[in-house]
Amino acid sequence: MNSTGRLSVLDDMFLRSHRGLGAPIVLQGLWRTADRVDAQVLEGLYDALRTGPLARRVVRPRVPGARRSWQPNVRAYPITQAPGVLRVTELLDWADAQGEGLDPEYGPGWRLSTAPLDDGGSVVCLTCSHTLADGRALAFAADDALSGGVVPPSDPRARESDWSDARRQWWAVLRGTITALRHGIPRIPAAPTRSRELGAADDRSTHGAILQCSVAEWNQVADNHHGTTNSLFIYLVATVLWTSGFPGETIGATLPVETRATPSVDNDIATTQISIVRTDTPGTIRASARSAYQRRISAPGGMPEELLQVVPDRWAHALSKGVGDLDILCSNIGTLPASLRALGPHRCTGIAARGINPGLTPAQLPRKRLAGYLCRIGDDYVLSLVSLDPARVESASALRKLALDTATAAGLHPRAW
Repeated sequence: MNSTGRLSVLDDMFLRSHRGLGAPIVLQGLWRTADRVDAQVLEGLYDALRTGPLARRVVRPRVPGARRSWQPNVRAYPITQAPGVLRVTELLDWADAQGEGLDPEYGPGWRLSTAPLDDGGSVVCLTCSHTLADGRALAFAADDALSGGVVPPSDPRARESDWSDARRQWWAVLRGTITALRHGIPRIPAAPTRSRELGAADDRSTHGAILQCSVAEWNQVADNHHGTTNSLFIYLVATVLWTSGFPGETIGATLPVETRATPSVDNDIATTQISIVRTDTPGTIRASARSAYQRRISAPGGMPEELLQVVPDRWAHALSKGVGDLDILCSNIGTLPASLRALGPHRCTGIAARGINPGLTPAQLPRKRLAGYLCRIGDDYVLSLVSLDPARVESASALRKLALDTATAAGLHPRAW
C-alpha cells in the first residue's frame, strides 16, 4: 500500500469511475480447478482476504486540498455461491456479474465468489475495485492470502495529518502551475468520443473471451515473427480489433507499465502508448513498444497532476477525461506467483486476470473498443479479452471465434475457456 496512507492520482481516477464519472472498471482473478473446491479451503482464503491488504476503504479528508486516505475495513460480502451448476460456456457471463455492488468507499470493495462447473471442476473468482489495486497488486493480495506475509504491512506512523498533506498538495499545485504557465496557457486536449451503438444480439455493452496457450508455443511464434512475448500479445489484440470490422487504418494502443519496486497492493502503474498500422508485425511492434516504454503519459496540458486531487471531482474528471483512453488496452500482468497455482489440495487448470466493466451503459462507452490482459501461470500464457464494441462484437461466442481465428492465423493453437 502507498506508504503515506493516501490515495494516489490514479486511485482517485478509478474512484471517480465508481461515482459515474467515466467508465466503471473492476479487476478480477479467475481460478479453474479440475475438481470441486472444498468449502473449508474457500473459507480459509476468505478469512485471510478479510484481514489482508484489500481490507480497507477510502476516507474523505476534513481539510480542503488534502488527499483521501485509507482506513482498515474488515467488512466484506459473504462468499457468493452460484445457485446451481454452471455450463462452462456460461462461466464468463456469471463472472461478469460478480463486479456489481463493489464500493471502495462506503461498502466492501472486493468479493470472493465460486461456482461448480458442468465439466466436474469449479471456478473461483476474486473481484476488487480498481481503486484498491491494479492487476499485479490483485495477484499479490491473493498470494498474501494463500501463502501469508507476502505484502509488507503499511506503517501507520508514516501517515501525514490532513493539514500537512493539504499544505504539501497546494504547494505542489502552485509550483507546478507556475512552471507550466511559463510555456503559455496549457491546451487541454478534447476527450475522444464515439457513437453509442448497441449490438444486434442483445443490449450488453461488453463481452469476454479467454484463451490459454503453452509458453513454449507462444514464445516460438513470437520468435518466428521477430517479436517478443509482449509484442505478440499487442499484435493479437490489435488484429482481433481489425478483424471485428474496426474501420481505422491506425489503432491507438494504451500500454500500462508497472512502476513498483517491491510487492505492494495499490495502483503502482504508469501508462504509455503506441500507434499500430495494418502492416505492423510483432517485430515492428516490438521496436515501437521499446521506444514507448521510455516515455510516459503525463498530466493533461502539462499541469501538475496534484491539481486533480485538490479540485472538485467533476472538474478533475473533465480535466483528465480521455487521458490514456485509446482504441485498445494491452495490459501485460506478467508471471503470477506460484502460490496461485493451487487452492489447497485443488490443482488449478487455468488462471486468468482481467478487468471488467460492471453496469457500463452505452452512454458511458469510452473510446476503447477492446481490452487485452496477459498473464503467465506455470507453463501457460492466458490471454483475456474484453470487447467494448457491441455494434461489432455481438456476443461472447463471436469474440471467442475472433480470438481463436486470429491466434490460429498467427501460428498458435490455444484452447478457449
